[in-house]
Amino acid sequence: MAAKYAPRHVRRRDWAGIKLTVVALLFGATWLVLWGRAFQVQVLMGDELARMAKRQHLASEFISGERGRIFDSQGRMLAQSVQSRSIYARPMDVKDSARVSRELGRILGIPRSQVAGKLKSTRPFVWLSRQVNDREASLVEALELPGIELVDEYKRFYPNGHLAGQLLGFNGYDGQGLEGLERSLQLRLVGKKDKTIVQRDARGRKLYLDGSEDSDDVRGEDVHLTIDADIQAVAEQALEKAVVRNKGSNGTGLVIEVATGEIKAWAQYPFFNPNIYGQYRPSSWRNRIALDALEPGSTLKPFVIAAALQEKAVTRDSSFDCENGKWEMRGATIRDTHEYGILPVHKILRYSSNIGAAKIGLELGASRLHGYLSKLGFGARPGLDLPGESKGILREPGAWQKVDLANISFGQGMSATPLQVARGYLCLARKGVMVPLKLLKGEQSQEPERKVFDVDVAREVLSMMRDVVEEDGTGRVARIDGIDVGGKTGTAQKASAKGGYGDKYVASFVGLIPAGEPEYLVLVMVDEPEPNHYGSVVAAPAVREIAIQTLAFLGKLPEPAAEAVLATAARSGKDGTVRRSALGMHEKGRMRTALRQAGSTVPDVVGLSLRRAVEILATAGTVPDFEGEGVVVRRQDPKPGRAWPDGSKRCVLWLGKHPGRS
Repeated sequence: MAAKYAPRHVRRRDWAGIKLTVVALLFGATWLVLWGRAFQVQVLMGDELARMAKRQHLASEFISGERGRIFDSQGRMLAQSVQSRSIYARPMDVKDSARVSRELGRILGIPRSQVAGKLKSTRPFVWLSRQVNDREASLVEALELPGIELVDEYKRFYPNGHLAGQLLGFNGYDGQGLEGLERSLQLRLVGKKDKTIVQRDARGRKLYLDGSEDSDDVRGEDVHLTIDADIQAVAEQALEKAVVRNKGSNGTGLVIEVATGEIKAWAQYPFFNPNIYGQYRPSSWRNRIALDALEPGSTLKPFVIAAALQEKAVTRDSSFDCENGKWEMRGATIRDTHEYGILPVHKILRYSSNIGAAKIGLELGASRLHGYLSKLGFGARPGLDLPGESKGILREPGAWQKVDLANISFGQGMSATPLQVARGYLCLARKGVMVPLKLLKGEQSQEPERKVFDVDVAREVLSMMRDVVEEDGTGRVARIDGIDVGGKTGTAQKASAKGGYGDKYVASFVGLIPAGEPEYLVLVMVDEPEPNHYGSVVAAPAVREIAIQTLAFLGKLPEPAAEAVLATAARSGKDGTVRRSALGMHEKGRMRTALRQAGSTVPDVVGLSLRRAVEILATAGTVPDFEGEGVVVRRQDPKPGRAWPDGSKRCVLWLGKHPGRS
């Protein structure tokens, strides 16, 4: 029996051994697989997997430094950068492109197909939408879409809207200056880009390490201009009125401080708001003051006379036959607006005789006239380094025929920008010394001063320019009570595209205030006015208005003129808006007292625009002081409805971008 059952026992023992062997083999195989996989992961694929893990949890990000701010001469903000957010995709990390396209298209208001197309890109990074609003950014962020991220950027903001819009220019999404000073000062204003490392948590949220999000050290340089925002506003208001009233196509205006050469106002109309530059035609961006070279017309005559006096080709009293208003010269006809006979040089300027100026130019000669015009900066760029700055047209004298010399002597047959014309007059105002114009506060020009005319010659021409306004000359409209004003009118025919001259004109006036020792130079040009095209009618009133307002807020307006301005302001008409800056009544007690008391309690101006608030307070007999920046009154002291304390009518307004009460 024992032998009979032995094989079964052996079979059971063999089966158990087999099972143990199988288990051991499986266990060993598993370990071999695990060790093999570990070898593959650690050795063969280690570098690639490490890169993948790093990409999931760490990312490099470029931080753009804030663009430098632009201030006016008084430290008031003209341009600044504000933070905004932009949305981008890493297409390789997007999990559900259909959903992403649908959701982002809905939130951002862009076609789904556009989003989907960008998500198909093989690039590691694509922009989806730049500088979105806060609501859009929050909605996208809340979706937590893999591969979709937001980044902080800077958006340029111009708090004064169209004020000096063409001069300031604008820049694009990437912080690149595209027009105006934003372009010419790009290297100074632009914030540097810095690379930083961010860590993502399990939900993909970014954690900045060691304060690496701080980009103060890459901020661009701040720039201070010579522009005074108050004078700029005055110039723009007067220029707009001149262009609209005379149906001109556009207008330009400059205010320059004679002692320093600093440009205090750079005005153009139609206006341009750089905050919404995409809504304007490129022609509206055009910086006409520096780019548009037009025939200067009669505003060139003082330079011709100064050159002739300097060369002793004429004297003040040298007489010329003005041919009773019509002179035939080698097939060309030169005309005057009035029929003048014999006129001395000083009256040729006073009455703006083209024929008289042409004959003075012929006495001087082409070579000498060209030399002086070149010294005055005509035919050369003024050197403000603005994009596209024009040098105008001044041909070499060897190419001039006698009729060309005659035409150039009264401002036809050559071209110059408003900037070039103003620079020439600045030379006369500086007693014959050519000085550089300045747009940047505190900057020293590399261009040396140079003498063009003797002092007595410059004084003689300034005296003649005084007679243009103060006597019976063409600039009588520019008179200001209590001040001698010097000036010169200009009415230039525009060249026709078909050749010759058409029926379009440029009306201009340059004023020097006061005439004998000028402190300010004011220039206004209106292009294609109609039906009246004379500088004396179109441009001179605007120069007068700008000069009065500028002198007023600087506290330099004589009493007779101040009383006239205040009487106009008291009527509170549309064109007589009362503004502290325009009337210069801050810290000017004698002018404050001229405003009549209009009420015994403090008016409520909170929530109103700055302009309207000042109007109301002016009628109450006070001009407020301001705190902060903005165009809306957020708070006032004293509180509205109360009696003026202790008979004092001092009022302080706190300004902001939006109304508020406290």
